[in-house]
Amino acid sequence: MIEYLKDTTFTVNEVIGKAWAVTKRNYFSLATLCFLMFLTSNASGMMAFFLKDVNKGLSLFMAALFVMFYFTINLSLLKYIFHLLDDEENDVSIVSTLPTRQQIIRFLVAMCYFMACIIGVYLLVILVGFPFIYTGIDMSIITNVAISVGTVAIFITWVRISFFPFFIIDRNEPPFGSIKFSLAITKGNFTKILLLSLVLGAFYILYLVLSYMQWPVVSFMVNVLSSFIIVPLSNVALTIAYRKMMGEYKGDAEPDIIHNIV
Repeated sequence: MIEYLKDTTFTVNEVIGKAWAVTKRNYFSLATLCFLMFLTSNASGMMAFFLKDVNKGLSLFMAALFVMFYFTINLSLLKYIFHLLDDEENDVSIVSTLPTRQQIIRFLVAMCYFMACIIGVYLLVILVGFPFIYTGIDMSIITNVAISVGTVAIFITWVRISFFPFFIIDRNEPPFGSIKFSLAITKGNFTKILLLSLVLGAFYILYLVLSYMQWPVVSFMVNVLSSFIIVPLSNVALTIAYRKMMGEYKGDAEPDIIHNIV
């Protein structure tokens, strides 16, 4: 077990080291895309605040528009990172990294599958726990255990299938196929992804702690630092992790769900 953790930690260090080198060389182009995402996210919040009492239909339309714009920029960022990893010598404009209409549609459909998987896992936990209601165990204990188990199950599912956008951009996979491939390549790599996520998410956790402690100025500075340094680094690191897992993948060309769950 100790040797496995050593190997896992080394792999995470390798991914972060390579990601830092790529991010440092191309920081301004990556930061530009992240800044656009930052602006879109904050602008959507402000727009929702100003339009909430004006017109519900307009508010929903603007929210959908900003979400679409945010996802488009996010996919462009992934596409640009793939270019940096595959052909960094030749420059490419940000406009040329815009995802195609088909890729955007596939991403949105895959997002629906993603949410359905999350909800389905939680419903399965509830279904498994339902018979315990009739065992005489205190209802509050059953509820707390079900919530805890459901939360863990949702988190594991989220980690396992969250790589689907990479397959849509990199391999132009269909929506459900991208979900299945994400499940397949993360099989046996959960600990590595978890450690990588914890390292990359440390600043966001710090931001939540500072916000809870009501230190607005410090938490805002941490949030800005996270948005313009950690977010670009995280996207590059996850893309490198995806490429590394795909390089080691020895499964079927058409993976199924049943054999890749555990």
